[in-house]
Amino acid sequence: MNGPSETRPSATSPARSATASRAAPEWDIGSVVDRLRESREVTHSVRFHGRIRELPSRAALGLIIKDLYAALFPTHFGRHDLTDESIDFFVGATLNDALLSLNEQIRRGLQFAPGFDAEAEGQLRAEAIVATRAFAQELPDIRNKLVTDLAAAFSGDPAATSVSEILLCYRGVHAIIHHRLAHALYRLGVPVVPRTIADIAHEATGVDIHPGAEIGGSFFIDHGTGVVIGETAIVGEHVRLYQAVTLGAKSFPTDATGALIKGEPRHPIIEDRVVIYAGATVLGRITVGHDSSIGGNVWLTQSVPPGSNVTQARTRTGHIS
Repeated sequence: MNGPSETRPSATSPARSATASRAAPEWDIGSVVDRLRESREVTHSVRFHGRIRELPSRAALGLIIKDLYAALFPTHFGRHDLTDESIDFFVGATLNDALLSLNEQIRRGLQFAPGFDAEAEGQLRAEAIVATRAFAQELPDIRNKLVTDLAAAFSGDPAATSVSEILLCYRGVHAIIHHRLAHALYRLGVPVVPRTIADIAHEATGVDIHPGAEIGGSFFIDHGTGVVIGETAIVGEHVRLYQAVTLGAKSFPTDATGALIKGEPRHPIIEDRVVIYAGATVLGRITVGHDSSIGGNVWLTQSVPPGSNVTQARTRTGHIS
């Protein structure tokens, strides 16, 4: 039995067609399209002019990360009814699906590698398989390191009631999980894909960690929002950061033409057992010595020795002569 007729005009309805025909001349679309082409092809020429490259899919990578979550922590992010007999089957099937999809995203990403040969499609596919297999082999070590991160969060936050609560609810932990996966792909030389995973985490958590940053185990970001960690930062073991901490660059080296030199070490080295409190900004290729404490809202641009306690300078009040 048919329901009530739709009252809104369809895409091909006379009412909509009449509206479109009246509106189209007002936009002068032909002129806009011509000028956009001129911008792409002539004025700025930023469009890739070789063989069309398939971009890595942000949506696909989001689903892959969900499957990797389930493979790493199956009862938390997979299925709650898994048993000793079924859990390995679930992990294997989920991981296989994730790696098949990841392999395709890696293949797409490799098209953006320097010296990419558009004609060597077979070689590209082979390299993607090698990278995917190498990434898969790192997953047990990634999980082991994540377990140390969870332990650090539990021991470092008096409000935490269980590891499960941390795993399910702590944005800083989710940012770390994404980072450890992205960093593994980054070290394998996969272009674009690691940065996309990092940006997915940034959007979801408010934490911006470049996949190139080297971060040791037992790492905890408390509260998370606003934390920024740059590409060449090195973070040791048992380090804790609070919200709005920045490990950034103070300056950017340039060549003789004034162009930025890529990849130069320009971010801080944070040694073991350092705590950096909310709002602190640590800039440049400096070293924060082990067992140091950097207070809230500190602006730090020079190295400090091990065991330092850095706080804001106090303003002295009183009579000024």
